[in-house]
Amino acid sequence: MNEESQLPYQRDQFYARDRRSVPAARRLVQWALFYWGLGGWERGEDVSLCVSELATNALLHGAPPGRGFLLRVRYDGDVLRVEVHDSGGGEPCVRDCAVDEGGRGLLLVAALADKWGVGQRDPGKVVWCEFVGPAGGA
Repeated sequence: MNEESQLPYQRDQFYARDRRSVPAARRLVQWALFYWGLGGWERGEDVSLCVSELATNALLHGAPPGRGFLLRVRYDGDVLRVEVHDSGGGEPCVRDCAVDEGGRGLLLVAALADKWGVGQRDPGKVVWCEFVGPAGGA
C-alpha cells in the first residue's frame, strides 16, 4: 500500500565541522526542494545561498572543535523554514558593512529571507530563516 506523503515535510541532517559540510548542506536543501515539488521555485537560489551562509557561520563561529551542526529544513505548504543548530555560544548579529571587513553573511540572509532570527538551545543556539512558499506549489 502506497501512502502519500503528508505536509509538513522535514529533513534533518547532522554535519561535521568540516568545510565540505557547506556544499553538502546546500545539496540536501536543493534535493529537498526538488523532491517536495519546489524545484522550479524562483526563490530556490535564495534558499541555497542562505543555507550556505548559515552553515558557514556555524562552522566558523558556532561549532566548537570536535562538534558539528544540525541542518533542519521544513516546508508546511505555506512557509519554508531553514534552521541551523550549533552548540557554540555567542549571539549572531548583522554587521555594519561600512565598518567591518567580513561578517556579511547574516546581512545577506536578512535581505533574502522573509524572516530570520536566533533561538536558544542548551547548549548553543538555533539560527533560522523563513521564506513564504509559492501559492499552490512551484
